[in-house]
Amino acid sequence: MASRSPSRSEEQFLCSICLEVFSEPVSTPCGHNFCKRCISHTWDSTESCFCPLCKEVFSTRPQLKTNTLLSEMVFQWKLEEELRSKQVSKPGEVQCDACSEPKLKAVKSCLVCLSSFCESHLQPHLSAPRLKRHQLMEPVDDLEDRICPTHDQPLKLYCSTDQKAICVVCSALEHKNHEVLSLKEAFEQEKVSLQQTVAENQRLVEQRRLKVQEITAALELSEREAQRETQQMVKVFSDIMESVQRCLDHHTKVLEQSLSKHKERAQALIQQLQQEMCELEKSSTEAQQLSLSTDPLHFLQRCPALPPAGLKDWSSVSFEPQTCEGSAARALSELETSLSQKINKVFKEELRRVQTFAVDVTLDPDSAHPYLVLSEDLKQVHCGDVRKELPDSPQRFTKYANVVGKQSFSSGRFYFEVQVKGKTEWTLGVAQESVNRKGKIYLTPKNGFWTIMLRDKDKYSACADSSVLLSPLRPPQKVGVFVDYGAGLVSFYDVDSADLLYSFTGCCFREKLFPSFSPGLNDGGTNSAPLIISAVDTESPVCEGLK
Repeated sequence: MASRSPSRSEEQFLCSICLEVFSEPVSTPCGHNFCKRCISHTWDSTESCFCPLCKEVFSTRPQLKTNTLLSEMVFQWKLEEELRSKQVSKPGEVQCDACSEPKLKAVKSCLVCLSSFCESHLQPHLSAPRLKRHQLMEPVDDLEDRICPTHDQPLKLYCSTDQKAICVVCSALEHKNHEVLSLKEAFEQEKVSLQQTVAENQRLVEQRRLKVQEITAALELSEREAQRETQQMVKVFSDIMESVQRCLDHHTKVLEQSLSKHKERAQALIQQLQQEMCELEKSSTEAQQLSLSTDPLHFLQRCPALPPAGLKDWSSVSFEPQTCEGSAARALSELETSLSQKINKVFKEELRRVQTFAVDVTLDPDSAHPYLVLSEDLKQVHCGDVRKELPDSPQRFTKYANVVGKQSFSSGRFYFEVQVKGKTEWTLGVAQESVNRKGKIYLTPKNGFWTIMLRDKDKYSACADSSVLLSPLRPPQKVGVFVDYGAGLVSFYDVDSADLLYSFTGCCFREKLFPSFSPGLNDGGTNSAPLIISAVDTESPVCEGLK
C-alpha cells in the first residue's frame, strides 16, 4: 500500500489492484490495465476470469500482453520523478518561491522581483525582454535585506566612511561627501583585509602554539628536575638515616660488649668467692667436729690442716659498677662528624650544579654612585674618598654607594661569583629594575632587593623583611649568587667551603633583575679592598672533588 497520497500526475500510472505505480503493465480484452503480477494473482485465486474494474467475465483466461506504450510512459514518468526529487530543496538551501509543494531548489534570485526561482520558473527571466533587464544573482534567503528600506532600491554601493551598504539614492543624498565604492570593490578590499586578518590570526595562533610548547617543555623540565631532586633527597636522607642507625647499632653493641665483659668478670669473682666459701664452711665443720675430740694425739695431728691453704686475700680485690656516662655524647659527636661530611658533599654537589648556570657579569658605570671607583674591565669596584662629577642619569645611585650589573635577567637561571676577601663591609645580591636609586634605600625584598651583607667585620646578615643573622663556620672569601627566576629563588654560597649561606624562597619576580653590588665605605682605608667579579672556576677543589 502506498505510504503517501499520490500526486495528480502519478494517479494515471497506478494499478487499481495494488494502488502502486504499474510494474509490467498489461491490458485485458476490455481495455483496462493492471500489473501483470496483480491480475495474474487475482485470476489464480478465482474460479472465473473477470475484469476487477468493469466486472466483465471472460469465458477463457485471456492471454495477457504487455502494454508497450504504457510501459514507456511509466518509465519516462519515473525518470522525471527521480530528477524532480533531486531538485527538491534540502534544509539550508534556498527554495523556489514560485513552486508549490514540494518546493524545488532555487538556482537564481532576482533583486527586482525579490524572489528566488528554480530552473523551470527562471525561464521567463531568461527569455522575456522585460524580465531580462532584472538583476539576477546567486540564490539567497535575505533578499529583502538587500533592498534599501528608505528608497526601496537595491543596495549596490558601500560607504567606507559609515561602513554600510547603500543604494544609489543614498549615495547622492546622505552619503554625498563620503567615500563610496561599488559592492564588488568593497568586497575585494575587505576580502584582502580579511585575508590579512586570517594571516595575522594564524600568526598569533602559531605564536601561542609555540608558547604552549615552551610552557610544556618547561613543565616537563620542572617535572624531571623535581623527580631528580626528590630522588636525590630520598638518597641523601636514606643515607643519613642508615648512618644514624649504623651509629646507634655500633654504640649499642659496644655498650653490650663492655657490659658482657664486666658481667663475665663479676661472675668469675663470684664463682671464686663461692668456692672459697664452700671450702671454709667445710673446714669450719671439720674444726667443730675436731673440737669434740678427747684424743690429744688425734687433735694435735689434725689441727695444722686448719684453716685450708690457698685462700685469696680479697681485701685488695675491688669491683666497681661500670659507668656509661658520655656514651650518648660520644655517639652523637661521631654521628655529627659523619653527617657533616655527608652534608658537605651534598652542598658541594649542589654548588657544582648551580655553577653550570654561570654568566658573564660586568658593572654598569651609568649606575655607579659618584664615590665608587670601577676598574677598566668593569669587574672590580671599591669606594674612593673623592666624589666624582658624573652625569646624573636615571640609572645612577646618588645616595648610597651602590652599582648594578650591565646584564639583566627576566627568566631562567643565572649564577655569578664575587670575591669579598679583605673587606670589612659589603652587600651582594640582585635588585629589580625599578628600585629607588635616588633616595633612601631599604634593602628588603619588599623594596626590590634580595641581598646579604657584612657589617663591622664579622656581622653577617640576610636582608629579609626582618633581618636574619647568619653564622658561617668561617668568613667567606668568595660568595656565589644563584637565581632561579621562575622558581622565585635567590641563594648565596661560600664558594670555598660550598656551604649554603642563605636562600630567599617564594619570591615573586615581575621585572628584570640586575646583579647588585655595594663595596661599603672606604672607612679610612680599612675597607679599601675591592669587590671582584670572578670567573667561575669549574676546576676548583670543590668541583675537582666531585669528578
